[in-house]
Amino acid sequence: MTLPEGRRLGFAEFGRANGRPVFWFHGTPGACRQIPNAARQAALVRDIRLIGIDRPGAGTSTPHLYDRIIDWATDFAFVADRFEIDRCALVGLSGGGPYTLACCAALPDRIAAAAILGGVAPAIGPEAPEGGIVRRTAVFGPLVSALRTPLSFGFATFVWSLRPFVSQVFELYARFSPEGDRRVFAQPDIKEMFLDDLLKGSKPALRAPVFDTILFWRPWGFSLRDVRVPIHFWHGDADNIVPLAHGEHMASLVGHAAVTVRPGESHLGGFAAAEEVLDVLIEMWDGVRPTVSVPA
Repeated sequence: MTLPEGRRLGFAEFGRANGRPVFWFHGTPGACRQIPNAARQAALVRDIRLIGIDRPGAGTSTPHLYDRIIDWATDFAFVADRFEIDRCALVGLSGGGPYTLACCAALPDRIAAAAILGGVAPAIGPEAPEGGIVRRTAVFGPLVSALRTPLSFGFATFVWSLRPFVSQVFELYARFSPEGDRRVFAQPDIKEMFLDDLLKGSKPALRAPVFDTILFWRPWGFSLRDVRVPIHFWHGDADNIVPLAHGEHMASLVGHAAVTVRPGESHLGGFAAAEEVLDVLIEMWDGVRPTVSVPA
């Protein structure tokens, strides 16, 4: 899909072509096929049109560094218009969480409900929670921004060089992951999804992970307190990358939110909850499952 200024955004679709539209925003790193097979199959059964989008610099999307995360909402609105989708639901995994929240803040009339799976929290400013890898490393933001081109090239070269050995690399990474993530990785469909996304979603010019990181360390361009779309957070209580406290903190700031804690699961536990996530999204969309305020 070509944007008005000539940039391109890649996408992948699963489920029913005429189903209820749900956009799935991939993690960091990732691309538009980073959607577990359980969600792809559930979309067929539940009459859902499930759409993944490559963020700029991932998959077939043109590299582009936004000034702020809120700028993503303009591109997303164009995509939704091209699909002739007036109203939809969103899922944001890990690094896709901030982009989901941005769309909810900027396009409240178009987003019926949203799900955040282990989503990254603000790293700076009054709404930033304490702790976490992203906040601790925010001091490197200016340096990474200045060196983004060589860093992007180095990361892309590294990923591209692993493609012939991708299965072995996956097994090695899974072996040294936290216990909760090892259980997720042990599911054959999860490995298949990751390999599918890496082999078809990465490219020599992969820059999105570096761009994402830079934007996480900047002001996002909106306040979480301005988000009024119903949002459900899923978070593992053993998350070693984004602490559970970060998910609970964000839920306490948005207007209508609920939190489901995944006992014993780490950062990737949201993949194992894919079917539940889609069910809850549809219930929130239909008003069957009202969200509740989470005390600050």
